[in-house]
Amino acid sequence: MKNKITVLFFLFSLSLFSQDNVQRFTLQEAIDYALANNRTALNAQLDVEAAKQQKRETVATGLPQLSGNIDYQNSIKQQFPGIDFDGDGNVDFGAKQSMTVGAVLNQKIFDGSYIVGLQSAKVYLEISKNAKEKTDLQIREAVINAYGNVLLAEESLEIINSNIAILEKNVNETTKIFENGLEEEESVEQLKITLSGVKSQLNNTKRLKSIAYQMLNITLGLDVNAAIELTDDLEALTTQNMSLELLAAPETITDNIDYKIAANDKVSKELLVDLERSKALPTLNAFLNGSYIGNNEAFQFTTRHQNWIGTAAFGATLHIPIFSSGMRSASTQRARINLEKAEANLIETEQQLRLEIASAKSDYELAIEEYSNKKENLNLAERIENKNQTKFFEGVGSSFELRQAQTQLYAAQQEFLQAMLNVINAKAELETVLNQPTY
Repeated sequence: MKNKITVLFFLFSLSLFSQDNVQRFTLQEAIDYALANNRTALNAQLDVEAAKQQKRETVATGLPQLSGNIDYQNSIKQQFPGIDFDGDGNVDFGAKQSMTVGAVLNQKIFDGSYIVGLQSAKVYLEISKNAKEKTDLQIREAVINAYGNVLLAEESLEIINSNIAILEKNVNETTKIFENGLEEEESVEQLKITLSGVKSQLNNTKRLKSIAYQMLNITLGLDVNAAIELTDDLEALTTQNMSLELLAAPETITDNIDYKIAANDKVSKELLVDLERSKALPTLNAFLNGSYIGNNEAFQFTTRHQNWIGTAAFGATLHIPIFSSGMRSASTQRARINLEKAEANLIETEQQLRLEIASAKSDYELAIEEYSNKKENLNLAERIENKNQTKFFEGVGSSFELRQAQTQLYAAQQEFLQAMLNVINAKAELETVLNQPTY
């Protein structure tokens, strides 16, 4: 008995632990979680950080660069006679071993490509930030779609189970009536056909529900099989997302992320033209170096007896491009051609966005209209099904008419659920293209 109590207590504790591990999300919480944990969003943020480091790297190339060097040489065999360093009567050319320890300080004085590089690094950072913004907008929309699909599957299961319960009751009652000789066998068979179809739909919806949860988990950045619970309601979300004011929202094309990306591409192409042109300008670099040189017949450079000779020099290098056989001209023209393409792409992007906004507004308005229409159709289908069920069991209606009314009701139920989801998704799409996210 004691062992049974222990096992029951363990199972109860395990059940509580499992429940505590379930993560619960409203739609807003799901979006916030995804923006912080989605793997694509994390990579986009890393791209921004990498762009910041690249900007620092570019700036640093124009600042003083200090490097040190140690050169050691051991002449195993000298080829020419020279100076007797060790006094043993053997005259060699130069010392057998030598070491040079020095440092060099380099500084750019003028380089047109460096100036362009600084501007390009700034633009590259903007491109990375725009890419992150676009990624966040896409993830936000993906979470809304995935969240809505899960709610749709949950609502569908609830409705289908309710329909199955009613159908099973109808089959049982009709079977009894048939066994008493007051109904034809075909009536029972018609209801069984309907019941079989609804059960098949139930199994398919269960599979779709599992896939919907997995898709949402991936979008959130969770393990694909993580246990989650959604706390928002599909119909309540639909009501929240019906906003006719959004249809009158101003169309500020320049706020759209695709327009920003196209505009940045144009700027980057302008900088490439400047870069090619800068290659025709002279460059001026300065240097300062210093070194100590030591010579000896044996390796004793680490001792205090070693004599070192110090040297130092300052200088500058001016590089003047004179003739490139048309190479610089061709590369500049190629860059200008790419700039023209970027300018044309910017105009095309603007026109496409105006079309997308108009289309998104139309789709959103249609979704709201369809929601009202499907809701009314569902009410009508419920009344028709109730009337036919009453007529059937009173003996004044056929099983075929009842089955037809039931099929019509089930279709209306699914169409209404889909209409609610369409409102939510259409609003998310319109907000994305207007760059006016609600969540």
